[in-house]
Amino acid sequence: MEKCVAVIGCGLWGRNIVRNFYNLNVLHSVCDLDMENLKMVTQLYSDVRTTNDFNGLLLNPEIKALCVVTPSHTHFNLVKKALLAGKHVYVEKPISTSSAEALELKELAQKMNVKLLVGHLLLYHPAVNRLKMLIAQGVLGDIKYVQSDRLNINYFKNDRSVMWDLAPHDVSMIAHITGRAPLKVLSAVGAQSEIENIFDITHLTIEFEDNIITQVSDSWIHPQKRVSLLVRGTKATAILDDTIEVGKLKVYDNDKDNQKDIEIFDYLEIEPLKLECQHFLNCIEHDKTPRSDGENGYMIVKILESAENMLLGAKKAQLDNHEFRLSRSKG
Repeated sequence: MEKCVAVIGCGLWGRNIVRNFYNLNVLHSVCDLDMENLKMVTQLYSDVRTTNDFNGLLLNPEIKALCVVTPSHTHFNLVKKALLAGKHVYVEKPISTSSAEALELKELAQKMNVKLLVGHLLLYHPAVNRLKMLIAQGVLGDIKYVQSDRLNINYFKNDRSVMWDLAPHDVSMIAHITGRAPLKVLSAVGAQSEIENIFDITHLTIEFEDNIITQVSDSWIHPQKRVSLLVRGTKATAILDDTIEVGKLKVYDNDKDNQKDIEIFDYLEIEPLKLECQHFLNCIEHDKTPRSDGENGYMIVKILESAENMLLGAKKAQLDNHEFRLSRSKG
């Protein structure tokens, strides 16, 4: 494939996507409003064009695909313009922060007959896909409970909550490995520890098909990184710890008292982002539907939108209760 991909946004995560598309020999241009970011790209990849003109990329016939790696609240407008210009689009998660917008983008991609891939990265993680195979083979038995914890420090809080930043990974991953869709949010609680109106800790309980109960915890304020997935079945329990280098995936037999008696499963150690970028190019070249397509993106946004409504409703109830107590004390 010729050099036909442009990346929009080369911040901390965008640089990784720039690197991968460059190594795949398809990177045409990089666009960013920050001239220092563009200068960095020029220093690392002297043959790649840089620009701050997004609309110019839309008009360039050499560019067949755009990769949008900007804050989530900007996704809808940028992706919509790209799709209307007939470009294939890879957009970082979430596809949008509104289910109505996500649905519009999904349908627009279908109408324009172009590929739309949402960056649900863990759907391309080798260890996650090995776990998916084990579940499909019945190694764990019937799945009853899933818990995903994604806790870390983030000093660049450019999304409106940690939930929109991290939970798309958790929910899309759980749907992928179980083969079950999320049905409804049972509870959603969070805390705003540093910046008012930005939740930097959230805890969600979600019911999936076949009565699989899942809990998702995400944090921007944990000094010790924790990225773990627990899947409990009727036969065995799997734990995937993505913070360790070797032996990330372990399976424990539920019926054995000695919890040291585990089985460690091997998988190919390939960078998930490289696999995701390759998948996007393959879908374009061979006219295939992306694994994390617009429908997948829409499903995740619907659930997170429902969770956010719960979070904001709980916050409003707390404020109303606080005001009520103040008025009573003054009376």
